Amino acid sequence: MFHKNIKLVLAALIIAFGIYQFTESNIGNGIFLLLFSTIFIFLYFKNEFILLAFLKLRKQDFPGAQKWLSYIKNPEAALVQKQQGYFNYLHGLMVSQTNLIEAEKYFKKAIALGLSMDQDLALAKLQLAGIAMTRRRKMEATALLNEAKKLDKQSMLKDQIKMMKDQMKKM
Repeated sequence: MFHKNIKLVLAALIIAFGIYQFTESNIGNGIFLLLFSTIFIFLYFKNEFILLAFLKLRKQDFPGAQKWLSYIKNPEAALVQKQQGYFNYLHGLMVSQTNLIEAEKYFKKAIALGLSMDQDLALAKLQLAGIAMTRRRKMEATALLNEAKKLDKQSMLKDQIKMMKDQMKKM
C-alpha cells in the first residue's frame, strides 16, 4: 500500500522522463510515458483497493470486499478525504449486517468526510435512519429519512424510504 503522495511523486518522475524522451526525439516513448503517468494520478484520487472492494460488493461478496479493504492499514495517510469517506461507508455497509452501533459510527464518519455521489449519501442517511429507528429515536430517524428523500433524485431508494416511513407510523 503506497502513501498517497508517493503516487504523485511517481507520476511526476514518469512525466519528467516522458518529457526527456520527447527531447531525445523518442516521441512514441514520451507519449506512452505521459499516458502511463495518468494511471498513478487516477489512483491518487480513486484508491485501487476501494475500487476492488466496490467490484466485490456488486457481486454481493462481502468477505471479498472486507479482504480488499483490510489492505488499507492507515486510511488517513493512504487516502484523500473523499476516499476516506467511502472507506468508512463501505465498512459501515459491511458491519451493518452484524453490529449496528459500529455501523452507525462508520456511517456518521463517512457523511462527515463527504461522499461524492448523492445516491451514496442518501443510502448512508437511510441506513442511519434505520439504525435510529431500531434505537427508538423517531425524531432523528424522521429527519434522516427526509434528508435521504431529498438526496434521492432518481428515486432509486423510493420504495425503501416509503417502507421505513410506514414502519415508523407503527412505532
